[in-house]
Amino acid sequence: MHKLRHGFFRGMWNLTKQYWRSEERWRAFGLLAAIVILTLGHVYMLVQFNEWYNEFYSAIQNYDQDGFFAAIKYFIILAAIYIIVAVYEIYLRQMLEIKWRNWLTRYYLGHWLNKRAYYFMQVFHEGTDNPDQRISEDIRLFVSMALSLSIGLLKAVVTLVSFVVILWKLSGVLTVPFAGKDYVIPGYMVWLSLIYAVIGTWLTVKIGRPLVKINFNQQRYEADFRFGLVRLRENSESIAFYNGEKQEAAGLTKRFVQVVGNYWTLMRRQKKLTWFTAGYGQLAVIFPLLMAAPRYFSKNISLGGLLQTTSAFGRVQDALSYFVDNYSTLAEWLAVVNRLLGFVEDVNKVQKLATPSDIMIDYTADNVVGFKGFDVYLPNGEVLLSDLAINLKAGDSLLITGQSGAGKSTLLRTLAGIWPFCRGKLVLPKAYDALFLPQKPYLPLGSLRDCLLYPGTDGVVSDDVLKKVLVKCRLEGLIDELDKVDNWQQILSLGEQQRIAFARALIGQPTWLFLDEATSGLDEELEAVMYALVQNELPETAIISVGHRNTLVDYHQMKLHFMEKGHWQLLAE
Repeated sequence: MHKLRHGFFRGMWNLTKQYWRSEERWRAFGLLAAIVILTLGHVYMLVQFNEWYNEFYSAIQNYDQDGFFAAIKYFIILAAIYIIVAVYEIYLRQMLEIKWRNWLTRYYLGHWLNKRAYYFMQVFHEGTDNPDQRISEDIRLFVSMALSLSIGLLKAVVTLVSFVVILWKLSGVLTVPFAGKDYVIPGYMVWLSLIYAVIGTWLTVKIGRPLVKINFNQQRYEADFRFGLVRLRENSESIAFYNGEKQEAAGLTKRFVQVVGNYWTLMRRQKKLTWFTAGYGQLAVIFPLLMAAPRYFSKNISLGGLLQTTSAFGRVQDALSYFVDNYSTLAEWLAVVNRLLGFVEDVNKVQKLATPSDIMIDYTADNVVGFKGFDVYLPNGEVLLSDLAINLKAGDSLLITGQSGAGKSTLLRTLAGIWPFCRGKLVLPKAYDALFLPQKPYLPLGSLRDCLLYPGTDGVVSDDVLKKVLVKCRLEGLIDELDKVDNWQQILSLGEQQRIAFARALIGQPTWLFLDEATSGLDEELEAVMYALVQNELPETAIISVGHRNTLVDYHQMKLHFMEKGHWQLLAE
C-alpha cells in the first residue's frame, strides 16, 4: 500500500509539473501569485467582517443609532471590496485553468500521436479505454479540480491561522469542575472546534472511501456508452444494410445498464455521505452558540461578542472541515488522476513496444527500397514472411499476392513503420517520399479540398489543378464542391472514396506509391483507368500493390507471391 501511494503521488506530481516547467511557466506563476494574493485578501475581508459583527450587533444591543449607521456605511465599503476581490479571484483562476488545460491538452495530444501510439494502443490491446475521453474530459477535470482543491486548501489554512487567533481571544477560559477540582481550559472554543472537525473528518473518510473507485468506474462506463453511440453514427449505412438496429440497441442498452447500475451505487454511497455531511454542517450552526452561551448569559461577552465568537468558530470549523466538505470532489479528482496516469503509462509502454530492436535500416542516397534476410511475424511469434530478399527502384511496379492472412498488408505496414514485429535489414532512400492508399481511405472532417490535400502538401494547389484531377479520376460531379464542408466519409461511396485517394496520389506525386487493395470498390473499367492514370502521370513512381484480382497482373512488372510457412516467390510478368 505504501508503494502504491508513493507511486500515485509521484505520478500526480509528474502530471502537474509538466505545465509549471514549460515555456509558459512565468506567466502561469504570475497568475498564480495574483490568485494567491486575492485569496489572502479574501480571508482578510472575512476577518474584517468578523470584527464588524461585534461592532454592529453591540450597537443594536446598546440602542446606539449613530454606531448602527456607521457600521452600515462600513459594511458597504467592506462589501464593495469583497465583491471586487471575489470576482477577480474567480476570473483569474478560470484564466489560469484554461491556459493550463490548453497547454496540457496539446502536450498529451502530441504524446498520444507521437510514434503512432494512438495506433499501437489498438494493435497491442493495451488497457486504456477511450483515450479520447482522457484527453478531452479527464484533463479538463484534472486542471479544474486541481486548482479548485489547492486554492481551497490554501484558503482553509490561512483562514484557520487567522481565525484561531481571534477565536482564542474571544473564547476566554472555561472552568470545568471534576472530582472535586476545577480545571481551567484556555481557548476552549478552539479545542472544541478541533475535536469536532477531527471526528467529522474520520467519519467522512470511513463513509466516503468507496467513492474513488465508484467515480472511476462511472467515468469509464459513460465513455464506453458514448463510444458506442459514435460507432453507430459512423457506421450507420452498414448497420442499415444489415438491419442491425435490434442488435445495436441491445449492445447500447447493455452499456447503458452499466452506466445506470454504477450510478445507483454512486447515489447510494453519496446519500450516506450526504446524510452525515448535511447533519454535520447543520450541527455546526448551533454547536458554537451552545458552547458560547454560558459566557453570554454570565454577561462576560456582549451579543456582538457572542455572534463574533460564533462566526469565528464557524470559520475555524469550516477550515478544519475542508476535507469533509470536499471529500466527494477529492474522490472524483483521484479517479481522474488514476485514469490519466493509466493513459500516460500505456502510451509510454506502447511507444517502447513499437520500436523494433531486431531491424537494421540502411538509408541510402539511391532511390531504392530493399529487403535482405527480412522476416515478418505476428506478436505471438508466428512467421508470416521468412528471409525476404528483394530490391525495388523508382519506376518499378510490383504486385503482392497470396491467400488472405498470408501477411501481404502486414508487409506494407512494415514499410510504413507501423508494424514492429520484424527483423533483418531494410534499405530505404534518405528521401523516402511514400504514399499509402489503404482499402478504406480516410477522409477528414472538413471541406472536399481538405480531403484531396490530406495529409498536406508542400505548396499551394490551385483550384484548376484540383478540378482537372477530379475530372481525370471520374469525379466530375464534385468539381463545384471543393469548399463544401461535410462528412464526406458518409456521403461518398467506397468507390468514390478510393478515387479520391488516387486523386491524392496525382496531386502529391510520391516517388513510392503503395496500394493495399485500393481498387476493391471499383469495377474493372475504373480500375484500369486509375492504374493508367498513375502510370502515365507518375512515370518515375514505383507502384507496389496488394490485391486478389487477376486483372491487377496487367499493371505490374513483377509479382511477389506469398506461400505457406513464410515462403515466397518472385516472378517477372
